Amino acid sequence: MARIYSRKKGKSGSHRPPVKIVPRWMRFKKNDVEELVVNLAKEKHNSAVIGTILRDQYGIPDVKLVTGRGVTKIMRENKLYPHMPEDMLNMLRQAVELRAHLGRNKGDTNSIKALSHLESKIRRVGKYYSREGVIEKEWKYDPEKAKLIIQQK
Repeated sequence: MARIYSRKKGKSGSHRPPVKIVPRWMRFKKNDVEELVVNLAKEKHNSAVIGTILRDQYGIPDVKLVTGRGVTKIMRENKLYPHMPEDMLNMLRQAVELRAHLGRNKGDTNSIKALSHLESKIRRVGKYYSREGVIEKEWKYDPEKAKLIIQQK
């Protein structure tokens, strides 16, 4: 069966257009976009969700094109960014959920291996963030501490 359309192997999903200019049809100015980001951050949305809301509900294709700064940087300037990076929090949340799953399903060997890989990744990313000064220098991964951090959120 022949393909009707052409697609490069390994490519999927939508891609951002290569043009790096603000579209003429966009009605928001720099200050408006920053205000929207701050308001959404005060509603406890993370930066990925803020970007999605701005794209889908407000028609803002790229915050960085309009403001010159990304969502995370705007949140940091207004002291609304969490004390721990979002990717680290997401991995900690996933590890806590996997540990709870393994508490209920002791024989799930695939999840045991997945938890091992995930904890390894958490340690690597934690080393990087502590070296860069994003989190405290003495930070070490501990499953119990991770559970407490996630419960606080």
